Amino acid sequence: MGASLPPKEANLFKLIVKSYETKQYKKGLKAADAILKKFPDHGETLSMKGLTLNCMDRKSEAYDLVRQGLKNDLKSHVCWHVFGLLYRSDREYREAIKCYRNALKIDPDNIEILRDLSLLQAQMRDLSGFVETRQQLLTLKPNHRMNWIGFSVAHHLNSNASKAVEILEAYEGTLEDDHPPDNERCEHGEMLLYKISLLEECGYLERALEELRKKESKIVDKLAYKEQEVSLLVKLGHLEEGETLYRELLSMNPDNYRYYEGLQKCVGLYVEDGQFSPDQIDRLDSLYRTLGHQYKWSSAVKRIPLDFLQGDKFRQAADNYIRPLLTKGVPSLFSDLSSLYNHPGKADILEQLILELEHSVRTTGQYPGSIEKEPPSTLMWTLFLLAQHYDRRGQYEIALSKIDEAIEHTPTVIDLYSVKSRILKHAGDLGAAAAFADEARCMDLADRYVNSECVKRMLQADQVAVAEKTAVLFTKDGDQHNNLHDMQCMWYELASGESFFRQGDLGRALKKFLAVEKHYADITEDQFDFHSYCLRKMTLRTYVEMLKFQDQLHSHAYFHKAAAGTIRCYIKLHDSPPKSTAEEDESMSKLPPSQKKKMRQKQRKAEARAKKEAEEKNEELSASGVSRSGKRHVKPVDPDPHGEKLLQVEDPLSEATKYLKLLQMNSPDSLETHLLSFELYTRKQKILLAFQAVKQLLRLDPEHPDSHRCLVGSMNAPVTDSEKLIWSVLEAERSTISQLHEKSLFEANNSFLEKHKDSLMHRAAFAEILYILDSSRKSDAVKWIEESTNNIVPGNGALGPIREWKLTDCIAVHKLLGTVLVDQDAALRWKVRCAEYFPYSTYFEGSRSSASPNSAFNQLRKNSENESPNHSMGSQNVGSTTSNGKLEAFKDLTI
Repeated sequence: MGASLPPKEANLFKLIVKSYETKQYKKGLKAADAILKKFPDHGETLSMKGLTLNCMDRKSEAYDLVRQGLKNDLKSHVCWHVFGLLYRSDREYREAIKCYRNALKIDPDNIEILRDLSLLQAQMRDLSGFVETRQQLLTLKPNHRMNWIGFSVAHHLNSNASKAVEILEAYEGTLEDDHPPDNERCEHGEMLLYKISLLEECGYLERALEELRKKESKIVDKLAYKEQEVSLLVKLGHLEEGETLYRELLSMNPDNYRYYEGLQKCVGLYVEDGQFSPDQIDRLDSLYRTLGHQYKWSSAVKRIPLDFLQGDKFRQAADNYIRPLLTKGVPSLFSDLSSLYNHPGKADILEQLILELEHSVRTTGQYPGSIEKEPPSTLMWTLFLLAQHYDRRGQYEIALSKIDEAIEHTPTVIDLYSVKSRILKHAGDLGAAAAFADEARCMDLADRYVNSECVKRMLQADQVAVAEKTAVLFTKDGDQHNNLHDMQCMWYELASGESFFRQGDLGRALKKFLAVEKHYADITEDQFDFHSYCLRKMTLRTYVEMLKFQDQLHSHAYFHKAAAGTIRCYIKLHDSPPKSTAEEDESMSKLPPSQKKKMRQKQRKAEARAKKEAEEKNEELSASGVSRSGKRHVKPVDPDPHGEKLLQVEDPLSEATKYLKLLQMNSPDSLETHLLSFELYTRKQKILLAFQAVKQLLRLDPEHPDSHRCLVGSMNAPVTDSEKLIWSVLEAERSTISQLHEKSLFEANNSFLEKHKDSLMHRAAFAEILYILDSSRKSDAVKWIEESTNNIVPGNGALGPIREWKLTDCIAVHKLLGTVLVDQDAALRWKVRCAEYFPYSTYFEGSRSSASPNSAFNQLRKNSENESPNHSMGSQNVGSTTSNGKLEAFKDLTI
């Protein structure tokens, strides 16, 4: 580096490199300018100056200087290396790899360049190249531990675990007396555990167990040692030894569910699907009773039996489990029990049990069969649990009566208002749900969780402006949007995006959904620093797990929601594109001259105001945002806050296809993925790709209403010659589909109805297809929907019947009647009918919803406004919603 320079300038060049490494960028820039004054064409100095400017956020100058430096000295490995670093900083990894390879042609043994190249290869999963580079590094520097470990990990990632083991054994052979230095004992122990996990992966279980026991004294992490040993014992079938070891682990941590599962495997009482025989249930019951006597304070040992016990034994175990938690007042009790509602019959038993406890505590102040008096709060927590139980079962009226009684009993418990908000949300009254969530928030202004829940309810009620103001209470001063974005607050962005989409604001919706997609890109980039860190710190097992997690990152639920939301926005944008400028000018030309003048003045003023605000903000930030090193800490002002530029795409469907491919790759087992695929390719008139989506739907759930709708919809008669060619392919495939084999589309539709006569959504799908196949039968289609009956679910609910229909399904049917079948009278009749079934639904304007002026909610609002006219809860269109009149004293408290 700097070899062609005189000694003085060569020292200055070294100073530039040192200043870059220590982040003293101004100092480095000064030294570079001093060299360039005498040698203005020195390529390496120009490149280093460019790299320094890049760190000071002067990117365009940086690229110009680095390109100029490379042009002046193409044979310099420094110039190529710097160009690679520049590309790496901009996440252009493929270009960076090309630059590193060019640098290595000039200086093939440069360790720094090889190390940088290996990191990029690990990031890009170029595993064969990663193996080559790590081998080269080991050859050049075999006395460096990190090179041995890196070479081993490279082979493991490249699916060659046996070779990785050989390399680790060779490394152990280089240690004196097979013993590491004292300050490296932890790292050496981690390396040994990694080696044993590799042997296990290769299937050498006996050898792995032997090696583990042989190296016991050198492994510092004794818990990991025991867990690895018991895993190997169970796989080898040494169940008695495994049982002993699992009992030892349970004595260390009796609340670890994995240890109980392992113990069950060792005693032969583990079944994947949880369907145990009566004999197995008796033996399991006996096992957990014994464990319960040993670990009296463990909650896991009391909770696990509830999953496998049945009948009276289940009731007794549930009673013993629930009582102390109600006495103690554990708000999360229902969340703990909620998985039991998927087991047939257990919800009914729980209902009877909790009702008995409530009756006994209410009348005697004691639990049944107990002589101890319960504290007054026990009744409140019992009512709280009952309210959540009835909410889960869809009996919202009973749930609300129970939670109101609990609030009347103790009006200062925040959890009661949060649960009431959740019940109202499920019942369909989103405005009232947001109001009660805000009431809960006002009771503890320092609770971030309650604040977040309130924000979520507001967004569900499409109160976006108030939600933003509420969310910003827990962010740093400044621009709340940037803060929430910097914190990667994905739940907020998703809820905002969905709210904007419902309101038809596609620009803002797209902006929010694409922000989530950017977070996932950032998370992928964040793994870069760990490629060197984990090898240095020897956290190898966790490192490999992290890489596997990163490979599956885009299958996460949040990414799926964001990508699906983005695709829906682009589909809607394609279906109803925004007005062009010419159309807007044409509509303005129809206005009278005076109105036209006023409109133009308003537009000019708004543009000038926005421009001025942006300039002021930029000036403030640039004045305060320069650090000592010369780097600007300025957040760029968002040039498109409302997402208007995102709407200006030439082909929305091709944009949507990018995100659809990601979903198809990462969420192939989701119905939604293939439904979106069908909708998208149908609009693009790619019939075979749409049919491919139909086949995937039939693979996942052939009886789903949407699968049937897409299947019949894909079989439209051909019109053009190209469609006739495609039709011949579809006809060939038709025989492979059981639903259409030797049947006409009408027959297939009738057969579908016969199978699912009692299901509302299946009848709706049948009616829609009937109308599509023969539009003259619209009245028949409407009749099939209207003749659906809301049957009572079989069960022995103690406080009223549970009906089958779900609110979301009824809303979907109403939209179908109004928009697809275009029968406004039928839609109105359906709305009146559903208003009876869902009295709290604002969509159907139920008698008890906040949409009805005579509802209890609105009466309380009016009363509250009369009592305290100056008080407002902070919602834009929701007044004070005190349910019992006792909270007003707490509202004016400030923290």
